[in-house]
Amino acid sequence: MADAFLSHVSDTLSQIKAEGLYKTERMITSPQGGEITVGGRQVINLCANNYLGLADHPALIEAAKNAMEPKGFGMASVRFICGTQDIHRELEQQLAKFLGKDDSILFAACFDANGGLFEPLLGPEDAVISDSLNHASIIDGIRLCKAKRYRYINNDMNDLEAWLKQARADGARHIMIATDGVFSMDGYLANLPRIRELADKYDAVVMVDDCHATGFMGPRGAGTPDHFGVDVDILTGTLGKALGGAIGGYIAGPQPVIDLLRQRARPYLFSNSLPPSIVAAGLEAIRLVEDGDMLRKQLFGNAKYWRAGLEKLGFDLLPGEHPIIPVMLGEAQLAQDMAARLFDEGVYVSGFFFPVVPRGQARIRTQMNAALTRDELDRALAAFGKVGKELGVI
Repeated sequence: MADAFLSHVSDTLSQIKAEGLYKTERMITSPQGGEITVGGRQVINLCANNYLGLADHPALIEAAKNAMEPKGFGMASVRFICGTQDIHRELEQQLAKFLGKDDSILFAACFDANGGLFEPLLGPEDAVISDSLNHASIIDGIRLCKAKRYRYINNDMNDLEAWLKQARADGARHIMIATDGVFSMDGYLANLPRIRELADKYDAVVMVDDCHATGFMGPRGAGTPDHFGVDVDILTGTLGKALGGAIGGYIAGPQPVIDLLRQRARPYLFSNSLPPSIVAAGLEAIRLVEDGDMLRKQLFGNAKYWRAGLEKLGFDLLPGEHPIIPVMLGEAQLAQDMAARLFDEGVYVSGFFFPVVPRGQARIRTQMNAALTRDELDRALAAFGKVGKELGVI
């Protein structure tokens, strides 16, 4: 490899480190859970997407084990060649039923689902209007399609309507509004009731990425549409958060949409099928979620308790009702320093900073889950109080 190229890469890495933006990874040697083992130490984990605490649930582990002997370890193929088993279709149908859609289609991850959604459905004659804080996978998926692109200010419904008018004035054949159901850096919910109203007014399709809501938001746990009591046209989501925390994404929607995606969604056509063990555990996760009122009650009880504790200590929090509760710090280095000191105190969190969030808005994003006990939360609050005072945050 050319020395000049490697030198350029090394200089880029040095610049990232100098700006305090370099990310490091710690090795976990235990299953995911409310407490985990990192570097031989047991620490309270406040930064996983394990909302319902199912990542180490015995029923999911058992389902995964039981699937491997009759179904095998892996499919070694893509779906349309020889990679579809009966349980793949069973999971797709159960997801669709749970989400109130005609059908669904599985992907390796929701990043792939979002990456494969827009290109088959939208052409140069169409338009897509995207929230400015949408996940990177939505942004990348939109880039792959040839539709005209518009972006509205985060959750600003007046700006969304202005762009809907513009898209119609520009002669768009079809318009799709694309939004996260939950903006994961802030814990804010998309204004789906108003988005639905505007979509109906301007004859637009609504697409929602519900990764941070499926399984626990709404009376049935069916996500942000369930929470608001509104219907959206296309839902994308993941098995990798509340539904067991492994891997796997999906798109759910009208039958013709799903049928066309099976024909033309490139990540689906050119990626191996999900392993049978993951599919079987996904089916078990849906069963647990459908009977999961107590888990959801525990999750939101923990979120309320944690938010109140941090506010009492004097931390600057973003308002909200979601189990994502960001502690705002401002500077990237401060976020990293605080995360490191909290780890010393037995609390595992991560600092979030540019480019994940805008410059000057660095934070520690804490996340609640149903597996955390009040004793663990009290110990974590004590650690936050101690470190916050040491670093002059409170």
